[in-house]
Amino acid sequence: MSKTPNAPQWLVPDWPDLPASVGVLCTTRRGGVSPPPYDDGQGRGGLNLGTHVGDSPKCVERNRDIVRAELPSEPVWLAQVHGTTIVDAGTVDTIAGVTPTADASFTRERGVVCAILTADCLPVLLCDAAGGAVGAVHAGWRGLAEGVLEQSVAAMRAAGAGELRAWLGAAIGPAKFEVGVEVLEAFLARAGGDADLVRGAFLPVAERPGKYLCNLYALARIALARVGVHRIAGGDFCTVSNSGRFYSFRRDGITGRQASLIWIR
Repeated sequence: MSKTPNAPQWLVPDWPDLPASVGVLCTTRRGGVSPPPYDDGQGRGGLNLGTHVGDSPKCVERNRDIVRAELPSEPVWLAQVHGTTIVDAGTVDTIAGVTPTADASFTRERGVVCAILTADCLPVLLCDAAGGAVGAVHAGWRGLAEGVLEQSVAAMRAAGAGELRAWLGAAIGPAKFEVGVEVLEAFLARAGGDADLVRGAFLPVAERPGKYLCNLYALARIALARVGVHRIAGGDFCTVSNSGRFYSFRRDGITGRQASLIWIR
């Protein structure tokens, strides 16, 4: 473990609609203490925040302390399972170290931090126009196909959120995400009137019949538009292509996790 980590490099969202009352922090792999293969890709300590990837617990704890220093409270970390369970982050006892099994969280309470860990899956941050409700969603292809974004939006609205807007964080880009026909079929199974749009998010690989390049960002935009969320920023990253900045499971296999966090100030 590196005792003196480099300064963390945060990913600053280009999110013009973000209300002043909402705080956002997105980490990269740079600026922590984790050794290879969880390092920063340049031989220095990495800011791995995942406790489940084989990294030293002491390193992860130190890395989480680095991130915690930028936040108003301990983040509500989730045990993510590529599902559609959503939790009210304000009900989670972080002092007791509770880690809910879920893939999204939301809150209307000030100072409660919603957090998502990723290393190719798509992190989606949500807030309403008034800055009185925020949420974070883990949207890998399985969760997207099963409606995790639509259900997260519904949960936030049921809790009183107003007009919602979204930011799409760092995920595997459409030029790198090769999938089989079963992924296309999973999305088409619940596409309804959006079937043509869904097909447009899958580019056939000419030399590999039955394989497609899948655009997670396009699929997320389709899902959000389906439930009336049209003010969407971000969506121009690729974790696989940028080894010096992001962890990527598709690229490296054994690797760390970066975080996307949001809260009401």
